This record gives sequence, C-alpha cells and structure tokens, in this order.
Amino acid sequence: MTDGRAVRLASPGHAVFAATLVALGLMGLVTRDFSPIWPPVPEGMPGRAALVYLCALVPLLCGVGLFLRRPAAAASRVLFGYFLLWLLLLRVPGMVVSFTVDHWWAACQTAAMTAAAWVLFAWFAGDERLFRFATGDRGLRDARRLYGLALIPFGLAHFLYLQPTIDDVPAWMPGRVAWAYLTGVTFIAAGVAIVAGVRASLAAALSALQMGLFTLLVWVPVVLAGPNPFQWSEFVVSWALTAAGWVVADSYRNRPWTSRP
Repeated sequence: MTDGRAVRLASPGHAVFAATLVALGLMGLVTRDFSPIWPPVPEGMPGRAALVYLCALVPLLCGVGLFLRRPAAAASRVLFGYFLLWLLLLRVPGMVVSFTVDHWWAACQTAAMTAAAWVLFAWFAGDERLFRFATGDRGLRDARRLYGLALIPFGLAHFLYLQPTIDDVPAWMPGRVAWAYLTGVTFIAAGVAIVAGVRASLAAALSALQMGLFTLLVWVPVVLAGPNPFQWSEFVVSWALTAAGWVVADSYRNRPWTSRP
C-alpha cells in the first residue's frame, strides 16, 4: 500500500512509542490536566490552561501520524521540535533556577523522550533544511548521546535516594539493597557507554530492558492492586521511558552489540 493510510513502521520500538504517545494524549484530554511526562509546570505560567490541551493534542496527533506513511515525517518533525522546546525553554531554565530533584529528574525524563523523538525524526526527515543538523548519521549520534546523558542521573538517583529505591524493589526479591545498587550502577554504565560510543548498542538494549523490567515488576503489580495518584504517575512515566529507550535501542539495529566506535 502506498496511500496515506498505510502503516509505516520503522521498528517495533517505533510502534510502541507511537502508541504510547496516543495514550498519553488521550490521558491528558480525559483528565484535562498534564499527563505525567510533562510536570512540573509552574502554576503561574501564562496560558497554562491552554498548554494542558496542547500537551495532549501534540502527542495524540503525532502518535497517530507516526503510524501513517505520508504524515510520519511531519509528525516526527513536530514531535521532535515540541519536546526540544520543552527541554530548552522549561526544563533547562528550571534546573538553573532551582537544582532540586524535581527539576533535574524531570529534565532527564524530557531528554529521554526528546532523544526518542529525535531518532524518529532522523529516520523520517529526508531532505530536511530547517533541522538539517539533527538528521542523518550525525543526528542519530547526537540523539543517542542525549539519551545516554539522561541515563546517568537516573543511576545517580538510586544512590542519592537509596531507601526509596530499596522500597521500590518487590518484597519477594532477595537482596533488595543489592538490586538498588546494581540498577543504579547499570544505568550509569549504560549512559557512559552510549555517550562514549563503546558497546553502545548493547548498553542501549540493556537499559531499555531494565526500564521495561522495572515497569513490569514494580509498577504493574501496584497498578493492578489500585494505585494512588503518585504511583499511577510513576507507572506512566516508567512506561513512557521504556518506550523511548526501545526506540533508541532500535536505532542500533544494524550494528552488532559488541561493535566499537
């Protein structure tokens, strides 16, 4: 099929990420609030109410567009630009004003989502002029590095907030303290490997797998048991980051896991 309705899937991660975006958009429209990937957003921000709907419509429409052959390039362009603006205009200044866990953790989440959108944009861009710096092999490398940089603070948080991390490890797993340390170390190691380009393919795949297992083993049982709002938000964020990590891991699909730069 070659019409605009034909599905155009670049990878399994592409499909999962697009479906995740659609779900996040619908969530924002139903709750009439920011879905969990967007906060914190300053209460006094001008046009905050309108921004709620924009943050729902952009993922929803772009997620649908990523499933379609002709709109995929435009959808990836809008999605990448939107996440990049959110990162540069809200997250980075937020860290400068107040370098607290709420701000730098949110910045890393946004950076990971931006990296996934960037990978899709680099795949679909074609003859792009406005964002030429972000396309081709150079664009893919920079997108992967952004994702790698985001992973390092994820790992550091396991040490800075050790007890909450231990509490998140399922009670039935032996050695909960060891798991908290191990997952922190592996996030840091994966981030460094991806940024340096050393065993990056393997590092990206394992980091996505680790986030997926965290979602499955920690948050799915909590959701099934009836989560509170905080737990629900954590589940959604973990799910979204898993989808983003999958896209980045898929960007190495033509490289062996043991390849060097």
